[in-house]
Formats: sequence, structure tokens, C-alpha cells
Amino acid sequence: MQAIDALLKRRSARELTEPAPDEGALELILSSAVRAPDHGRLRPWRFVVVRGGARERLGELFAAHAQRAQPQLGAQALQRERLRALRAPLIVVVAAHCNPAVKIPLIEQTLSAGAAAHAMMLAAFALGFNAMWKTGGPAYDETVKQALGFASTDAIVGFLYLGTETAPAAAPARGEWRDLVRYWGEQA
Repeated sequence: MQAIDALLKRRSARELTEPAPDEGALELILSSAVRAPDHGRLRPWRFVVVRGGARERLGELFAAHAQRAQPQLGAQALQRERLRALRAPLIVVVAAHCNPAVKIPLIEQTLSAGAAAHAMMLAAFALGFNAMWKTGGPAYDETVKQALGFASTDAIVGFLYLGTETAPAAAPARGEWRDLVRYWGEQA
């Protein structure tokens, strides 16, 4: 697949199943991630791979977060939170290891991790898989971050769900790019 094809055709999956990327594909996906722009060569990217039974433990973290955030939630809502971690056979938690002691602004360190996540999605698509990028409350929860081995200063930029798309959905209407662009400083 040509790079331009991946860029123009990639869209987020709606539903993912097995097979997940195997070790070779996962290596390529992660190798793509660390090619993201990186001001100051800080290498701020951090990745936690979650698969197999670890997904159920992640689901428990999601449910515990929901219970802390909304103590009134019932058993059914908590079960929905648990099942979020099972919506794909492989999850990669993408984070920025933010270092406030360097001159590179924290936002740039975080954006670098976001660029790494996007590169991973493009790589997965180019390899015949697909992905969903999710955040939600657990991404910003200190207890979840700590349980996943991140420092409080780190920023989870997303949970990337990876697998094989069950039924490709129609590409969402994105509108015309021209509607989003204006040219500054040009005379008419």
C-alpha cells in the first residue's frame, strides 16, 4: 500500500475481532510509532501492550474508575465499562512521558505521543488491520495511570484498539478540506 493510500483511506474501525496483529506486525506498528516528530529528541513515547487476559484486568480498571467517578452507577453500567477493554483483541496504551525539566513545552511532548498514535493507526491499516483510538475518563485518571506503570506527570493520549475489522463501514462524511482552510496574508 502506498503511504498516500493509507492516509486517504484510513478511518476508525467500528468493530474489531481476531486476528490481532501478530508479533511481527506489532513490531512494525511500534517501529512506525517511534518515527513520530520529536522536538528535542526526547523520545517521550511510552507504550503498554494489553492482550489476552490482561484485557479483563484493564476492564476492571475501567469499571473501578467509573465507580469512583460516578458512585451511583449500577451493575449494568459497570459491566459496560468492563467490556470496553474487550472490544478488540489487542490494545496499546499510548502515553507521553512528560518531562517538565526540559525546555520543550509539555504540549509538544504530548503532541509527539499523539503523532505516534496516529502513525500506529496508519501502520495497522497498511498491514491489513484497523484500529480505534479511544480516551475517556480512564485516560486522565491517576489510579489508572499508576496501575499501568505511568508516572503522574505522564499523559495517556489514547487506548488504541487493534484487530481485524468485522465489517468495514462506509467512510464517515468528513466534509471538504477546502472548508477548513484559509490563506493568510494573500491579496485577492
